[in-house]
Amino acid sequence: MNGFRDSRWIPFLVFCLVAIAAIYVHTSQWNKGENIEGQDIYYIFVEGSRLVAGVNPYERVLDGNMRQNDKYATYLPLFFLFSASAQLVGLDTFPAWLTFWRVVFLLFNIGIGYLIFRICAARSQPLLGIFGALFWLFNRWTLLVTLIDHIDFIPLFVLLLSLSLVPRRFPLACILFGVSLAIKQIGILALPLYLIWSWQMAREYRVRHLLTASALILVVPLVVSLPFLIWNAEGFVRSILFSATRYPDDHFDAPSLDALFGVYGIPAKIPMLLLLSLTYGMASLHRVPVYASLLLVMSAFFGFNSVLFRQYVVWFIPFIPLTMLEARDGH
Repeated sequence: MNGFRDSRWIPFLVFCLVAIAAIYVHTSQWNKGENIEGQDIYYIFVEGSRLVAGVNPYERVLDGNMRQNDKYATYLPLFFLFSASAQLVGLDTFPAWLTFWRVVFLLFNIGIGYLIFRICAARSQPLLGIFGALFWLFNRWTLLVTLIDHIDFIPLFVLLLSLSLVPRRFPLACILFGVSLAIKQIGILALPLYLIWSWQMAREYRVRHLLTASALILVVPLVVSLPFLIWNAEGFVRSILFSATRYPDDHFDAPSLDALFGVYGIPAKIPMLLLLSLTYGMASLHRVPVYASLLLVMSAFFGFNSVLFRQYVVWFIPFIPLTMLEARDGH
């Protein structure tokens, strides 16, 4: 009983109440999404079905022009393999398969809220942690991802867990970062940051340290991608590159700078790359700490990428309270 009288337990108990409320709110939104078979989650189920049937999900892009989208398989393969595995164990209808994954998504969603709370509480800022958890779990964009059943909670949780380990267990942080990329590679923009941190942490043998970090990051994406590269290298490479060459598209009627001027493909990425380069430069000069670096990177992606879909917004929300935490720490 003495432990529960300790005031340090109170923020954790408050978080538990917040998590219970979040579970109620998010589960109440299941089955409320419009035309769920028109969402990406349905096509992830379809790609899993293709794998089960022995069909390469990355080959369809070869029939396209690398500009117009036809729901191509543009993610790295790990979640497609998860999709196929779930179907192989009996979840071979879309409703049953989706019910299972909704529970998984919810757990990772709550996990993100807990990580935000835990990171703040560990630095003696539990109230900021409660704010961060509330802000994450109940803001409209997190609710929207639940409503449309996208997979973003899983790779975002793994990315956030990786970042929390950067100062203490950097090799494990690199492996987890690779796992996040293997599920959905939006976090790829943080790759230069990991390499910068690797270089800065090394007291000696910096090149070796950098190469080791690179290998740890790439091992999981490479292992899951290698069979598809062997199967059809052109289809796989073109599918992954499609996101960089496709026509601009967004869900907000807010065209990007390149769309306004009719610039497409790789040249369209130049404004975003310039901002990213500034962020990497500041990180290399120790001007911005870990979470602030991710906030800047994801904000540049959100504000300047040619393609802007609703689910992208959640990728910078956790870093708002965590950047405030770093500011309070004197960074």
